[in-house]
Order: sequence, then C-alpha cells, then structure tokens
Amino acid sequence: MRNLVLIILALAITSCKSHKTELSEKLNVLFIGNSLTYYHEMPQTLQMMLNETNTNIKIDQSTYPGYSLSQHLSRITESTTEQRIITLTEKKIVEKDWDIIILQTGTVSVLIPENRELKVNKAISRIKKLATNKDCKFILFNTWPSKREYPKKYCYSGYSIDKSIKDIDYCSPIMENLEQEITTINESYNLVSESNKIIKSDNGNKFYEIRTSYPEIELYEDDIHPNKYGAFFNACVFYQMLTYKKATELKYNGEIEPKTAELLKRVAE
Repeated sequence: MRNLVLIILALAITSCKSHKTELSEKLNVLFIGNSLTYYHEMPQTLQMMLNETNTNIKIDQSTYPGYSLSQHLSRITESTTEQRIITLTEKKIVEKDWDIIILQTGTVSVLIPENRELKVNKAISRIKKLATNKDCKFILFNTWPSKREYPKKYCYSGYSIDKSIKDIDYCSPIMENLEQEITTINESYNLVSESNKIIKSDNGNKFYEIRTSYPEIELYEDDIHPNKYGAFFNACVFYQMLTYKKATELKYNGEIEPKTAELLKRVAE
C-alpha cells in the first residue's frame, strides 16, 4: 500500500512539473499578412495584452501593405541562392522555430474560387513546408466584410492568378447585402481552412456582430481597414486564442475608452 501511495505521489509531482514547464515555456508567434494585420499596431497591442498575463508569449510579424500570402513568397527579396530568390518573409519563417504562425491575406483573394485554389492554398502549403518547427500550429486570420456599396462582385484576370489557366476574368459570387457577404466570406475561409487542415480565427463574425448590434462603435478606418477600435478588437480575439483566457479579465485598454474597451473585450469572447 505504501509503495502505491509513493507511486501516485511521484506521478502527481511529475504531472505538476510538466504542467508548470508547459505554462512557462516560451511561445514564438509570427503574423504574416498586410495592412489588415498591422493597422494601428495590432500585433504590438496584442503583445501589451500578453505582457499583462503571459510574458512567455512573444509576437513578431512580417507584414507589408497590400500583400497577399503568395506575394510574401515572391516579392521583396533578401538574397539569392543558386536555386532561387529568398524573400524577407521566407527568411523570417526559417530564422526561428515558430510555435504559431498566423496567416492573413486579402479578403478578395479567398472569395474568387480559382485564386483561392491556385494561389492562396498553394502559398499556405509552401509556408507550412518552410516552417522549421514540425509542431508549429497555423491559424488562418478570417477577415471581415468591406464597407463598399452593394451589390459587390470582385474579379481577377486569369493571367494574374496563374498562367496555366485561360486568361479570362474569374469572379467572386455576387453579394447583395451584408448578411450575404459575411456568409460568403466565412464559407470561403472555411474552404481554405479545411483544404489546409488549419484552424481559423473568428474576427469576421466578431466585426459583423459589432457592426449589426453596436453600430455606435466604428471599427473601420475606411472601407476595409480597422481603426484603433478595430485593431484593439482584433487583438482581443487573438489574445483569447493564444491564452485560452478571457479578454474581459485584462486591465489593459490601450488608447480605448474604458467603457468601449470593456464592451469590445466582452464581444470578443
């Protein structure tokens, strides 16, 4: 009996140590995206939130204006090898064993089926292969509807998508209203998520909730970019994804008025 008690005690101590190590282990998180990510310093806002409760999580970014995920693998070169050109984002991916990589591309790029298949999915596949940490987790940043007038329809030429397809216009579904647009966006991101076997965020639905239930709070800087409230809101969503803690428990409000910050934190849950 005594031996059994000692064994149980030893297992409990080992489990406790293991849990403590897991909680204190440093996590490196990389955002790859464009201005929808970096506007109003969203990654830095997220880091300030994490510093309050999870100082072991460190945020970095490779973000350039207007860049799709595929352009991160073809533009702004760092150096060349005998085989190919190395971009700054590729260099960033391989410079560290990232634990989490958050992928954001322009909303339109996922709405057009041919572009989604031939550019977005291919880019995600390449990024996954570049990651040096075999246990790296990937998150797809699900974005939100624009404020452009309805009906909406977006088209890319075949040449701009891939030279292997006919050079005609390939288009998104026609979206007649906000409800139809958020549904189409979510369905498109779901397809990307499923094709690449990665999870996605819920930022799009959260923006929609604020826009329809709390119209007095403006999240947009222009037709598509987040203002300081939108950036803070996005940071709240990612804070919860990375920590499994409630944003409402945070004291940090940044430049947001306390009442508005509390509401945004609550809706982010």
